[in-house]
Amino acid sequence: MATVALERINKVYANGFHAVKDLDLEVGDGEFMVLVGPSGCGKTTALRMVAGLEGISSGTLSIAGKPVNEVSPKDRDIAMVFQNYALYPHMSVADNIGFALKLRKLPKAEVAAKVKETAEILGLTEWLDRKPGQLSGGQRQRVAMGRAIVREPAVFLMDEPLSNLDAKLRVQMRAEVSRIQQRLHVSTIYVTHDQVEAMTMGDRVAVLRGGVLQQCDNPQVLYNRPDNIFVAAFIGSPAMNLYEAAVGEGARWVKLGSQDIELPESVRAEHPALASYAGKKIVLGLRPEHLPAAGNRAGPALVGDVDLVEALGSELVVHFTIDARRVRAEGAADQDAEAVTEAGEGVARVDPTAPVKPNERFTFAIDPAGMQFFDPGTGAAIWA
Repeated sequence: MATVALERINKVYANGFHAVKDLDLEVGDGEFMVLVGPSGCGKTTALRMVAGLEGISSGTLSIAGKPVNEVSPKDRDIAMVFQNYALYPHMSVADNIGFALKLRKLPKAEVAAKVKETAEILGLTEWLDRKPGQLSGGQRQRVAMGRAIVREPAVFLMDEPLSNLDAKLRVQMRAEVSRIQQRLHVSTIYVTHDQVEAMTMGDRVAVLRGGVLQQCDNPQVLYNRPDNIFVAAFIGSPAMNLYEAAVGEGARWVKLGSQDIELPESVRAEHPALASYAGKKIVLGLRPEHLPAAGNRAGPALVGDVDLVEALGSELVVHFTIDARRVRAEGAADQDAEAVTEAGEGVARVDPTAPVKPNERFTFAIDPAGMQFFDPGTGAAIWA
């Protein structure tokens, strides 16, 4: 077991492309760290630098307190699980799992014992004599994990290991991977583009964009207190509704299109910096689950024109439109990338008994505790 520290890590390719920019990140001993972000954000490049498969342009990478920039991959005491499993098709499951141990020339009895123990952890005992081609996708992925586990490395590196599985199996394997990691208590860096996967698996989640770390914290903090518009929009499904708005006098309300949305005292106390935005534009964020049906609820509300209602059994997902300008976070991190569109689409999640119908107006309550505010110029969250 070991810590992994990335200090001001940069990766610049020969063509000048700056893939990772001044990345500072520390993975604690036994911690499950997830790197998440859209395609091209630098997460896989960062993982490959930890593995030694990519050179580091500048900065220091340390494992267990020792700099390893110049240490070869085989000497870093890491094990990597790839997206495509990378199994030897002609070998049995047992031989695939024990291959690295045989290369170390360990005694056959010791190899067999370690393979057996690993197979028991992964539920593969009855499949040890099978070839990879005789296994399901989930079983092949467990074999790939077994090959990493059996080496007893200081660090696990996982590069989108579940992306080739169907949706149901991915959910099952997410739980399996988390359970195994907790049992082994090995420091793990896990790369995914799936924010649901990141939120359900990581002790902490690092959100990257354009090679720049946007925020790193436990999943609930990322969800409840995103540092900027990009994190707010990326974390959560369906995504947060983000609208251009203006702050009223004394920050007692915000103007959203033609609607004035009151801001209770609790909101002003939680976001005291809003007072300095009186008379100015901001970006207002509302998550779908913070827009229940108004009914007889008191407090701030939002009226929208319903476009579509999706019945999911436990809830209704309501797509609506208001006459405000919607904001979306796009582009690279070092660009003025907050693009504003005219259409004011939105999504709400309401109780399945709510009397909501397409092509009608509907009033949504606004949960004050869920209101988020952002500076439209910098994209930063507005708090104190």
